[in-house]
Amino acid sequence: MSHSPFAARITRTPIPFEADPAAEIDTLFADQPAEVREVLVGTAGCAPYLKGLMETQADWLRDALSAAPEDAIAKVLAKVTPEADSDSVLRVTLRIAKQRIALLAGLADLAGVYTLEQVTGALTDLADRATGAAMQFQVAQEIRRGKLPGMTQDDIASAGGLVALAMGKMGAHELNYSSDIDLIMLFDDSKFEGSDFHDARASHVRATRKMSAMLSELTADGYVFRTDLRLRPDPAVTPVCVSMEAAERYYESLGRTWERAAHIKARPCAGDIAAGQAYLTRLRPFIWRKHLDFAAIQDAHDMRLRIREHKGLHGDITLPGHDMKLGRGGIREIEFFTQTRQIIAGGRDETLRVRGTVDGLAALAEKDWVPQDVAQILTRHYRDHREVEHRVQMLRDAQTHDLPSTDAGFDRLARMMGEGDTAALKSRLHAALSQVHSVTEGFFAPDDDAPDSRALTENEAEIVSRWTTYPCLRSTRAVRIFKRLKPELLTRLADAPKPYDALIQFDGFLKRLPAGVQLFSLFEANPTLVDLIVDIAATAPALAAYLGHNAQVLDAVIGGGFFEDWPGVTALEVELSTRLTKLPDYEARLDGARRWMKEWHFRIGVHLLRGLIPAGEAGMQYSDLADAVIRALWPVVVDNFAAKHGVPPGAGAAIIGMGSMGARTLTAASDLDLIVIYDPRGEEASEGRRPLAPRAYYARLTQAFLTALSAPMAEGRLYEVDMRLRPSGRQGPVATSIDSFRAYQKDEAWTWEHLALTRARVITGSASVATAFDAARAEVMKFDRDPAKILADVIDMRSRIAETKTGGGTLDAKLGAGHLQDVELVVQAVALLSSDAARDPASQIAHGVASGWFTAAQGRAMADSHDLMWRLQAVSKLLSEGPLDLDALGTGGQDLLLRETGAKTGEALVEELESKARAAARAIDKVLASPPA
Repeated sequence: MSHSPFAARITRTPIPFEADPAAEIDTLFADQPAEVREVLVGTAGCAPYLKGLMETQADWLRDALSAAPEDAIAKVLAKVTPEADSDSVLRVTLRIAKQRIALLAGLADLAGVYTLEQVTGALTDLADRATGAAMQFQVAQEIRRGKLPGMTQDDIASAGGLVALAMGKMGAHELNYSSDIDLIMLFDDSKFEGSDFHDARASHVRATRKMSAMLSELTADGYVFRTDLRLRPDPAVTPVCVSMEAAERYYESLGRTWERAAHIKARPCAGDIAAGQAYLTRLRPFIWRKHLDFAAIQDAHDMRLRIREHKGLHGDITLPGHDMKLGRGGIREIEFFTQTRQIIAGGRDETLRVRGTVDGLAALAEKDWVPQDVAQILTRHYRDHREVEHRVQMLRDAQTHDLPSTDAGFDRLARMMGEGDTAALKSRLHAALSQVHSVTEGFFAPDDDAPDSRALTENEAEIVSRWTTYPCLRSTRAVRIFKRLKPELLTRLADAPKPYDALIQFDGFLKRLPAGVQLFSLFEANPTLVDLIVDIAATAPALAAYLGHNAQVLDAVIGGGFFEDWPGVTALEVELSTRLTKLPDYEARLDGARRWMKEWHFRIGVHLLRGLIPAGEAGMQYSDLADAVIRALWPVVVDNFAAKHGVPPGAGAAIIGMGSMGARTLTAASDLDLIVIYDPRGEEASEGRRPLAPRAYYARLTQAFLTALSAPMAEGRLYEVDMRLRPSGRQGPVATSIDSFRAYQKDEAWTWEHLALTRARVITGSASVATAFDAARAEVMKFDRDPAKILADVIDMRSRIAETKTGGGTLDAKLGAGHLQDVELVVQAVALLSSDAARDPASQIAHGVASGWFTAAQGRAMADSHDLMWRLQAVSKLLSEGPLDLDALGTGGQDLLLRETGAKTGEALVEELESKARAAARAIDKVLASPPA
């Protein structure tokens, strides 16, 4: 039994292909354990390059094989430092390190002692250390010669602001056996001012050139790594080392999708690591887009085709000479598949921002962006492909990815892999390449020549002919994608209950789109979204109009969790608050809140549209959403305001919801009725750079909050806000002190203002102010009132509303005798006269019956009308931006309306609305004619 740690981990052994080299190594290492000697002999009989390293490093290898390979490699790396007597000494040190790690990693690979990740990790660790040592050595030379302005010996460790970004396989810790290293060399220009900048740039360019030569040049001891610096911005015209500011400017204005994909794996590997990490943080908006980026699919597909064209890799898979990296079914296809999906979704989900290909596939599968079985298939083939790639490179340390072109070459490859059956290996390789190509090609290469699936009528053809004039179809790329999409789209529109109506609504949606590439790419990759769009177009024109201006909300449909249960207001508030803290500044937070709200708002509408929730539940969800937005955004606004004017004076302020906001009965189109109450606790001004007295402070803070909610920004508005229910209405201050609020309610408020207070509730803000407001509201509710006076005021209000507000007839849910507003006026009077704390109409009606003011029949008549009218209101605000017209709704809209109201036909619905409204109006008349005892 061998005691060698290396021997104990051997799981496979190469078979000698050539007898003489194998015999020579067998003699040289006769002192090694049998299992180890068998690996060495098999390797030497297959790979002349590794045989040469065994001979050159024989004494070192004996020691290394007596230890665990990671320990032996760690000792080699520890000797790779920039402290060297001369350039030539460091060159030798680096090359000896390369020989030893290439040898031991190769043997560990062939013997199965190391996994693929351990092999590539060891090679990458060497590249990192070698790059760092060469860089620091050359920068130290510049500093000692006084060529790097302002830098001293203390700055050598951080390379005087110079940093190497490892790209590609080096960045992902996945270097292959004979890989180049791809570096982007940058320097932190913030360390240099004025004329120093130009001297510093020249110095860093010299250091970069010398570093690259130190690593790349072939000497008697070989080379360390071929170094490729061409991934930098605009390499044809820029120096080998670029300032960070110039690089950022380039990517912001000219960066392309392939450069974004390349930066997925970017990693600062040497030099000023902290500066490199800060630079990549600043570059995140370029790499990771805020919306799902399905347009990246087409970019990746085009890039693959260009590579194939350039390399002459078109055609069927034939094994002789096949490129395992760039050919069909090769490594690059798996990498592109993974990186493209990461680009699509990584802007929204940070867990997808991983560098490694295998790690990326696992993360994508975890979040359902890739089916688990597909991730497993591609992971298995990726590892197998990489092992084959290593073996063709180990043969002569050649930078090749090509399979052998001769039968003898395949025999040698099979023996290196420990296989005696070459035909079986070839069969397995062909099957693996074919399966990878099959899995990835469908994702990248949709059919460009799909025929139109049905004939159009003359009117339909006229509508479709207009599409090419719309903004979303002005780019060649958008037209190309839409051409593939159009046949299926027209087929699905034809299957709608009223195809022509659906086409008209889809036409309106298309017309409003400002751009099309992203959305059409998204449709192409997710055909179920087309069904949703057709459903919306055929059913809910208001929702379709909204989508035309906010197509990015479709991201949420496929971003995960769209059809899960409602999370509740607390979870929503936490989610939004967490998102806002990650955004860089105030404006970004306001826009971020808008994006987030619109996604959830859209979700509620879709759930109602699809019958996943009833209208009453939709009202609660719209209210939860508004609450969450206000709760999360209020502290953001306060903090931003306080940065200039100091923290809020006194005890702070609270936001109060009134009207349907207070009653938690919002619809898709509701404004928010709000008031702001504050407690100054004295008259001391705030303590800030620009202090304000309490009244001015809270007035301006309230205006800032209104702006945060209502201002049109890049992402639109959050909500329209109505503050007319504050004391004194439009004439009153926008924020009211708690003492003024109490005094106003006691001495000045009209009956309608007290009625409105029955629905008031605290949404967020200072806990003490919230408590004081609730106490003040309770006090107002308990005032000693004359019931006859209250009812007379309600009768007067009903009369005024009937005279001044023209309703839309039976289908106007809000206005009209026995409709929503009419019922709510009376039940608010119930709450006011009975000091009932309930805020929602259903509870207030129930209290009216329980108190004996309403008979059970009267309460039921009002409740039945209110319930039906509310469902009508909730659906109508989703279906139409204006007055409801049954004939204009189309079949889809009518079906939704009938489903929610429970009516069998439109005529039956009108009849039921009229009947219930009449019954409610009769009940209201009787109630108002008989004041409570």
